[in-house]
Amino acid sequence: MPAREILPGCFSVGAIDWDRELFDELIPLPNGTSYNAYIVRGSEKTALIDTVDPTKMEELFANLDGLQITSIDYIIVNHAEQDHSGSIPAILERYGGAEVITNGKARDLLAELLHIPKEKIRVIKDDDTLSLGDRTLRFFITPWVHWPDTQLTYLEEDRLLFSCDLFGAHYATSNLYADDTTALYPAAKRYYAEIMMPFRKSIQGYLERLDSIEIDIIAPSHGPLYDQPSRILDAYRDWTGDAVKNEVVLPFVSMHGSTRMMIDHLIGALIARGVTVKPFNLTKTDLGDLAMAIVDAATIVIGTPTVIFGPHPEVISAAYITNLLRPKTRYAAVIGSYGWGGKAVDRITGMLDRLKVELIEPVMILGMPGEEAFAALDRLADEIVKRHKDDPLVREGGNAP
Repeated sequence: MPAREILPGCFSVGAIDWDRELFDELIPLPNGTSYNAYIVRGSEKTALIDTVDPTKMEELFANLDGLQITSIDYIIVNHAEQDHSGSIPAILERYGGAEVITNGKARDLLAELLHIPKEKIRVIKDDDTLSLGDRTLRFFITPWVHWPDTQLTYLEEDRLLFSCDLFGAHYATSNLYADDTTALYPAAKRYYAEIMMPFRKSIQGYLERLDSIEIDIIAPSHGPLYDQPSRILDAYRDWTGDAVKNEVVLPFVSMHGSTRMMIDHLIGALIARGVTVKPFNLTKTDLGDLAMAIVDAATIVIGTPTVIFGPHPEVISAAYITNLLRPKTRYAAVIGSYGWGGKAVDRITGMLDRLKVELIEPVMILGMPGEEAFAALDRLADEIVKRHKDDPLVREGGNAP
């Protein structure tokens, strides 16, 4: 993708990865991704803000050549992870006079991850500025979005925020800006769910700080830019806020049909009581779809058969990932079946220790469910409805950008 002008003297020079299907060997990418990098020319100095994944390094060089960039004064590193910084050694080799500008934590990581000499790196602090002549870069140190080294860079005169991973989306598109928000919203929510959600409390504070500056354009490190920033800002306020929806997410596995019968009954019972239900058969589920669903659901009910003495391995994986992502879910329960015994409930609830949830009494049965089991599931549905109605943080609906 050729370099494209954002503003006079400010260009997008990154690369689109249409074919990438997996990120960090974990996260599915149904829409590919992009590695965004930016050139900002001032009257005296030129800055490159972030680079690209090493697999797309030649595209970055081609874009810089297309703009006739013969020298770079500063390489601004907003984040040391390799999809942002992996091309820095090659940039330094090509543009020998460039100085790396970043915060202290990122400097240490760059030295370890890419063996960049620390003496090549100038350390900045929160709210420091860097003059390019007629343009000024201001730095906001924002740890845990989503690494401890993350920072944002703000181009003051143009009110342009280079937001690094914050507000990004794994979404390959030829559009420079987020024009089709109907298609982009799920990708942005998926990105938040998979990467940002564990740090939502930190992000809440950074959103408040961003309210104090004027922002005309948001330029993230993945996905299209926002020339209507309120769309993504409002979405993040919704996702990171404490309110949840009147929804139940049901990740489950069924080996011989018993747990599936329980899941189906509970789905019907909840629907009849006015609760939105989102079931996920874990043998078929895309991890990102499950992550998106738990962003703002009030309750998670995990369904599992018993494998020897514990939960099904797919259920263990889903519980582990949910615990890592730390959604704002308010309630959790376990349902399922067993053949002769086991500790599936204890194992699952023990894996949710990072979640601030109230546990509702489980429904675990021997063998195939009958009238007694179905009655217990009805009581579980009643209890979920009661908790939702009594909880002031449970609401209907949500915001979209």
